[in-house]
Amino acid sequence: MKRILLTTASLGVLGLLTPAFGADLPYAKAPTIPQPVYDWTGVYVGVFGGGGLGNHNINNSTGQAVPFADYTANYSSEGGLAGGEVGYRWQSGSYIVGVESDLFWTGIKGNDSVQFNNGNFPGVTAADADNWRWGGTLRVVGGFTVDRWLMFFTGGYAFGDIQHTNTPPAGAGLPVDRFNVTVNGLTAGGGFAYAITNNVSAKVEYRYYNFMGYNRPGSTLTGLTVNGQLPYTTNSSFSIVQIGLDFKFGGPVVARY
Repeated sequence: MKRILLTTASLGVLGLLTPAFGADLPYAKAPTIPQPVYDWTGVYVGVFGGGGLGNHNINNSTGQAVPFADYTANYSSEGGLAGGEVGYRWQSGSYIVGVESDLFWTGIKGNDSVQFNNGNFPGVTAADADNWRWGGTLRVVGGFTVDRWLMFFTGGYAFGDIQHTNTPPAGAGLPVDRFNVTVNGLTAGGGFAYAITNNVSAKVEYRYYNFMGYNRPGSTLTGLTVNGQLPYTTNSSFSIVQIGLDFKFGGPVVARY
C-alpha cells in the first residue's frame, strides 16, 4: 500500500515539474511562407483598341488665285482604332526597360467644311478632309513596378497612311483631288498595366502623335495641282486613348521572403 502511494505521489510531482522544464527547452519557429513577386521580364504580344481625336492645319500660302491664296484652316477629326503589338521587357529591381512595336488600323477622319463654308468663304461648297487609315510605331519603354502593377512611359518613331481629299467648289468644273500619303513623325505617351495572371496583363494607355507636314505641290507650268487645285501643305497630330491585353512568354515569378 505504501508503495502504491509513493508511486502516485512521484508521478504527480513529475507532472507538475514537466511544464517548467518545457519552458526552458529551445523550440523551432515555423518557416515563413515566401510571397510570390511578379517579374515583367519576357517577350509579349498583344491586341488593343480605342479611339481618339485629330487636329489638322491646311495652308494654301503658295496659292496663286485670289481670294483663296494664303488660306489657312484648322479642323478636327475623330474615330476609333484597333491593332496588335509585340515587345520585350526586362526588369531589374522595381524598374523595367524595353522595346515595343505595333501596327493598327484607324478610322479617324474629319474635314473643314463647316469652317470653310460658314467662316472665311460663306456659301462656297468646298472642303478639305483627312482620313488616317493605318499607322505603326517603333518605341522604347521604361517604367517602374509594384509587384503586379506597372506604370510605364513610352516614346519613339511613328508612321502612317493619311488619305487627303480636296473637294473643289460646286460649279467649278474641277475633279475631286484625292491622294494617299505616307507620313512620318514622333509619338509619346504612358499608362498603367496590371498582371491578371502570370502570363496575361491588361493596360490602359494614352498616346500623342505628331506627324510632319506633307505637301500637295503644284505644276511648274501652271502652279496648280494635276487636278487644277491650289497647292497646299497639311500638318496633323492625334491624341489616342486605348486599352489592351498582352500575353507574356517567359520571365519567372520569383519568391520574396
